Amino acid sequence: MLLKPTLLALLLGATLISCSENTEPIAQGPDVETYPNEWMYLQRAYPENLINAKAMDAAVEQYQEALASKASTGTDLWTLKGPLNTGGRITDAAISPDSDDIMYITTAVGGVFKTVDGGANWTPIFDVVGKPSIGSIAIAPSDASRVYVGTGEANASATSGAFFGDGIYRSSDSGDNWESIGPENTDHIGRIVVDPADPDRIFAAATGKLYGYNSERGIYRSLNAGDTWEKVLFVTDSTAAIDVVMNPVNTDILYAAMWERTRKPWQRDYAGVTSGIHRSTDGGDTWELLSNGLPAPSTETGRIGLSISASNPNIIYASYTTNPITNNFDGLYKSEDAGDTWTLVALEDISFVNASFGWYFGNLRVSPTDPDQVYVLGQRLFRTDNSGADWNEVFGMHVDHHAMAFSNSNPNFILAGNDGGAYTSSDGGSTWNKFLNLPITQFYNIEVDFTDPTRLYGGTQDNNTIRTITDGDSDWASIWGGDGFHCAVDPNNNLLVYAESQFGGLGRSTDGGFSFVPATTGINPSDRRNWNTPVVLSPFDSNKVFYGAYRLYVSDNAVGWSIISPDLTDGEHPSGSFSYGTLTAIAPSYNNLDVIYTGSDDGNVYITTDGGANWESINDGLPDRYVTAIAIDPDDDMTAYITFSGFSLLDYDPHVFKTTDGGQNWTDISSNLPSIPVNEIVIYNEADVLFVGTDAGVWYSQNDGASWEVLGTNLPPTIIRDLKLHVPTSRLFVGTFGRSMYSYDLDQLVLSTPDEALKAQVILYPNPASSSVELRMLSSTNVKGQIYDLNGRVVKSFEQLPQNGIVQVSIDDLQVGQYIVKLQQDGKTASKQLLVQR
Repeated sequence: MLLKPTLLALLLGATLISCSENTEPIAQGPDVETYPNEWMYLQRAYPENLINAKAMDAAVEQYQEALASKASTGTDLWTLKGPLNTGGRITDAAISPDSDDIMYITTAVGGVFKTVDGGANWTPIFDVVGKPSIGSIAIAPSDASRVYVGTGEANASATSGAFFGDGIYRSSDSGDNWESIGPENTDHIGRIVVDPADPDRIFAAATGKLYGYNSERGIYRSLNAGDTWEKVLFVTDSTAAIDVVMNPVNTDILYAAMWERTRKPWQRDYAGVTSGIHRSTDGGDTWELLSNGLPAPSTETGRIGLSISASNPNIIYASYTTNPITNNFDGLYKSEDAGDTWTLVALEDISFVNASFGWYFGNLRVSPTDPDQVYVLGQRLFRTDNSGADWNEVFGMHVDHHAMAFSNSNPNFILAGNDGGAYTSSDGGSTWNKFLNLPITQFYNIEVDFTDPTRLYGGTQDNNTIRTITDGDSDWASIWGGDGFHCAVDPNNNLLVYAESQFGGLGRSTDGGFSFVPATTGINPSDRRNWNTPVVLSPFDSNKVFYGAYRLYVSDNAVGWSIISPDLTDGEHPSGSFSYGTLTAIAPSYNNLDVIYTGSDDGNVYITTDGGANWESINDGLPDRYVTAIAIDPDDDMTAYITFSGFSLLDYDPHVFKTTDGGQNWTDISSNLPSIPVNEIVIYNEADVLFVGTDAGVWYSQNDGASWEVLGTNLPPTIIRDLKLHVPTSRLFVGTFGRSMYSYDLDQLVLSTPDEALKAQVILYPNPASSSVELRMLSSTNVKGQIYDLNGRVVKSFEQLPQNGIVQVSIDDLQVGQYIVKLQQDGKTASKQLLVQR
């Protein structure tokens, strides 16, 4: 049986409600808008405000070693469930100079993909590296087999800070093999440029740490393909290099955009007097700050984007932003004399291009054949064909634009990327076609309809709450707007569906998810709420819904909420932030409405045994870490498991604990798990197995945490955000943050439990069967059984003693199809698949 505390709190967001981190209203519907939140970083950095990069690398290495040690059996495999048609955040794109059929895209937390057939098929080519967050990609114009990838998304979002990179990787065989080439401690790479005539001469814009200061920021140069590096431009330890462009005719002329920025989880200062454009005319040896016609140095100057005309390299464009919190668009500037003087060519006409979070964008592109055709990539996408005199908005794609690449031979062929995936245009940007075969969706939370497991749901980064009602991988559609988070389907009435946007914007559907109404009436709008506010149905009474702000609410079917707790956190954060000091996990009892556990983002764990009348802190023995999940044993309210995010400066940092006395005492059961954030835990009581989803794969234990093993051999190396167990079909579902959703058939597991002994003793004969099936048993004791259809419904029950080791079951009344036979004998259980044919 599943214990899923559908609550956590982990990740970042995208577009939903306009906010400054301490005054957001509850989002109520599909059309609200916001920018990415710091939630994902806080989870991993609390309480020291630091992520231990060495600990992260060591944990990933441990995962890779455990994966490599698994025997290759051809089974033990995960199955991709999609979506392929939804997409996810693309951070950069490149087209091979040799062929438009060969393209590359990079993702925020999903690695690098390549196609050699114009996008008919895509292959992940960076998974072996194990760094899922990518900032930039560049192909050497003179050698298409030479590819450079800069790890660490540089868009200054929460994901960027939580999942940084480790420099640049080089491939000399078009991405088949990779070699790490540094430079070290650069964390995020904003741009890579390669000399058009020399594939070994490269420049890189390194942004450095997002949350902190470091001297490794700046422009780097290598003359030997990255074997050695020289930092040729450094401003301050808080000034990132965010963009760099090269004159393709005189490659000694370069331009670099520098961006002063500092950030804490509850505060950002994304502007400063050191933000500006620098030029080098001697190949990077010396640099000068450009000023003639550009905005004067200011504490308000934020991110700057650059683009140079390939057809007339004296023409350069620069986009400016202003305001240290929002980085609002502050003008497009043009130079026609290689940067000596600049003219403002656009401001009011496209002032809203970046919405209210310009630090998330900042890219420009100029047509390779027309210096007057310019694209400004922001929350929206605009193009001018006359150097800024007139502007047209480019439609036909998702919002939040980050990437654009032009064909080397056909200027009308363009590859673009945004938070909705990858697109191509064959007519110069007039129309666009989306690739519907990329598994790059970023899930926060997932759900499986218990009564109809062909209906899969998930809350996603910047792509709403989505679902499929056919179990298909390419027919997912949005059902609730904004970023999607917790979603729940009533297991007893799947017409009742709940979906949530960021900061607890909850909707309720009574028609199976086809229409929704807001469902937050009674929740105080001024309550502190997490970016991923936990919303959980009671497994004892699914009509009872729990909602966690900084205190706990309960309702009947999300109608008319009542407060049933005091503040269960440490209170308001000293910064006054609206987003911290919030509940992140709720685990109600399977046996009553009295016992409930809660966890918070500031390390508080509470229990009530009387339905909320009284609460007891049960923190003693637990680390002061961000609580991600709580799983309560379905058979025993006093037995529960809790998981934590975060890193410490110690070599060993436990992330999973168990109690058998309601939290009076806790035992660390992390054992050999990598010392890495654990984001979810579920209990599979049918086999006495625990499953955890981590920042480094899915692990399981069949001995209550004494030891852990990696589950499956083919899961992509990305963040495991959520797990959902569908017991009737013995399938585990996983939502990843960057590589869509997968399922695992638990019948593949070789478990050394009493259940496995029974399973080995049972043979279904014949199988497939038509009118009856024999259960051939070794034991002669009483056998109980149920037959489930694939929707999880019991279609037949039986109980009898084996006669000569055989139990005969009639299946005349079953329709043709696939079923699960569940058996109980001598206190053991087992599941077998049965195919009915006629």
